[in-house]
Amino acid sequence: MHVPPPLRAWDPDGPAGGNIAPPLWEALRESVLRAEAEWERAIEHATSVEEAIGHLAQLSQAIRQCASGADPDLGTLPQNALARRLLGLIRSAFVDRAQAIPAMEPSQLFCVLNAMERVGRTLETDWSQHFAERLAAPDGLELVVEVAHDIRSPLTSILFLAETLQRARSGPVTPVQERQLGLIYSAAFGLSSVASDVIELARGGDRLVDLDPIPFSVADILESVRDIVQPIAEEKNLEVRLSLPETDFRIGHPVALSRVLLNLTTNALKFTAEGYVELMARPSGRRNIEFGVRDTGRGIPPQSLAMLYEPFRRRQKAGEYAFSGSGLGLSICRKLVEAMGASLQVETAPLCGTRFHFALDLPPAGEPHIG
Repeated sequence: MHVPPPLRAWDPDGPAGGNIAPPLWEALRESVLRAEAEWERAIEHATSVEEAIGHLAQLSQAIRQCASGADPDLGTLPQNALARRLLGLIRSAFVDRAQAIPAMEPSQLFCVLNAMERVGRTLETDWSQHFAERLAAPDGLELVVEVAHDIRSPLTSILFLAETLQRARSGPVTPVQERQLGLIYSAAFGLSSVASDVIELARGGDRLVDLDPIPFSVADILESVRDIVQPIAEEKNLEVRLSLPETDFRIGHPVALSRVLLNLTTNALKFTAEGYVELMARPSGRRNIEFGVRDTGRGIPPQSLAMLYEPFRRRQKAGEYAFSGSGLGLSICRKLVEAMGASLQVETAPLCGTRFHFALDLPPAGEPHIG
């Protein structure tokens, strides 16, 4: 609620100081008037000096009422950037002046500062409601995608720099530094993958980058996944095993396949305390290859299987088993596997580990692909 601005931001007929000593009250008055004189420091949020003085009058009145022990209705205060900026000017000037008061009673100083804090909390916009409204708007999905892009862009730079340093392109690194850089790379890659999952889910989650099947090396993909997660495995004293097919070069969708295997492997390492994680590619006939990621972790309890592939699943109770709270990774994995013409399966038992697997039609390179 906006009130007409007075001639000055400090009303001499406003509430008295109660138990507040006059020097401290005078410091507050000077702070408000100083904020009025320096209103240009908030000019990016104000349309005129009258608007700034009007806001200051409301703020000073509310602070004085709170400091005097009253219980004012703070709901009429303006919840905007100008009010928050002006309150910051008042607080900064008041602290400077209060320090010069001799024999000041600390409890009285805290009383005034608490009054400012109470007013400041009222000025904070209900951003959760605003955010919910933005998400519910027709362009809400695009907002999520833009945020994910903004997160992924700096992570790409971190990945490039970490890899450059790890490979000693900028100078020699010690074994310890190499291991630390590997952990940085793995962590940044994981965050980048989450951002990519958000973007992909907004677009349906089954978008294949390679629209047409192309030749690729199965061994290269499995080895690349192992190299990315190796620092995480070493940190947990886990072994990452590979089982490669005899016929290496195939025709398919390597980008989607790599993404699925990396996500499954990262999950396996997260929930394995000891033992190993195995990536395997086993031929099943001339054209088919069964891919699997197996771990020696604690397994998935039956009550968690029902919502295993749900994105944005409900928060789990303390101690319950779950993958990431968002569930984005497994949801995307299943969609990508289905887009490649297969079905993602899981085998698990408590204390016996977990195995995710799927079989793809991947003809040897040189043979025509029928799909």
